[in-house]
Amino acid sequence: MRIASVSENLNLEKRIAITPEIAKKYITLGLEVSLTENYAVHLGIDNNEYLDLGVTISKDEKEIINSADIIVQLGLLAEDRNSLIKDNKTLIGVLNPHSNEEKIKNLVNKNVNVFSLELLPRITRAQSMDILSSQANLAGYKAVLESFANFEKAIPMMMTAAGTIPAAKVLVVGAGVAGLQAIATAKRMGAIVFATDVRMASKEQVESLGGKFLMVEGAENLETEGGYAKEASEDFKKKQEELLAETLKKIDIVICTALIPGRKAPVIIKEDMISNMQSGSIIYDLAAIQGGNTAFTEVNKIVDKEGVKIMGESNILNKLPTSASNLYAKNVFNFVSNLYDKENNKININLEDEIIEKTLIK
Repeated sequence: MRIASVSENLNLEKRIAITPEIAKKYITLGLEVSLTENYAVHLGIDNNEYLDLGVTISKDEKEIINSADIIVQLGLLAEDRNSLIKDNKTLIGVLNPHSNEEKIKNLVNKNVNVFSLELLPRITRAQSMDILSSQANLAGYKAVLESFANFEKAIPMMMTAAGTIPAAKVLVVGAGVAGLQAIATAKRMGAIVFATDVRMASKEQVESLGGKFLMVEGAENLETEGGYAKEASEDFKKKQEELLAETLKKIDIVICTALIPGRKAPVIIKEDMISNMQSGSIIYDLAAIQGGNTAFTEVNKIVDKEGVKIMGESNILNKLPTSASNLYAKNVFNFVSNLYDKENNKININLEDEIIEKTLIK
């Protein structure tokens, strides 16, 4: 049985799905591995690193796809490549089924087994496969570094003979995996950190990292069974807006991470809130690709509103592609290991397995 991966469009995606370390693991598992030529050269990994492990390298991308039993990618293949996947073969990646419904439907209709890893259930057994957590961790870290690099003041408090420079004040909106890492990173660099989230369970986590949790009076716990945030009531939104509006007046840097799975990102920071922020402040919006948490977020642009810089990127992980690839490839390997029946050398689609049942698009 052959597992394969082809080069991504490097203008959009620099991560890879099979690193040399993971290629070796697939081969040990009993799978043949095929990759396109120069698959990971942009990460400083040449073809010989794969060839020395027994990986097949080819220039013919179409043939690689055509001959593969399992294809692992970051996202969907281009439309002309999707059509090359044979019936009863398997595609695994972060396929964004809410936005790519028609393309995925075409694959499912030709009996391709399509697994989208962002649909993994939040259960203990799936933790080693959890691509959302591994990638969000890095995103939260990098968002802080990017915002600090664009902030024109010092971050930690500095006491000098000439006077004292106060510590920067950071607000993290959304205390999920990315938000918690952002809190930890900002705190390590000397900032005073505040955080807000609709899930009351996050209060203890925020405080354990040294952050100050901003709680809406009479707050309700807006958390799904899977641990994600859910839509807030109008009354809660109004109270949250009032608290945020007052807090933002004294904040230097905002890191936005609030997302609702399968939905457009909620606009949390409104136009009038930004107008009242200090000139020179930074907002880094990790939700940009899903519409953004601010009224002015634009993908891959720095928008200046009355001296406040609003930043949002389509793929911040392209700035950490080696680390992100290492984690993603391990997540995917763990998923494939659960799916692959080594004894019979076949994919075992056991719908009684919650991991398989939740990620398989039917």
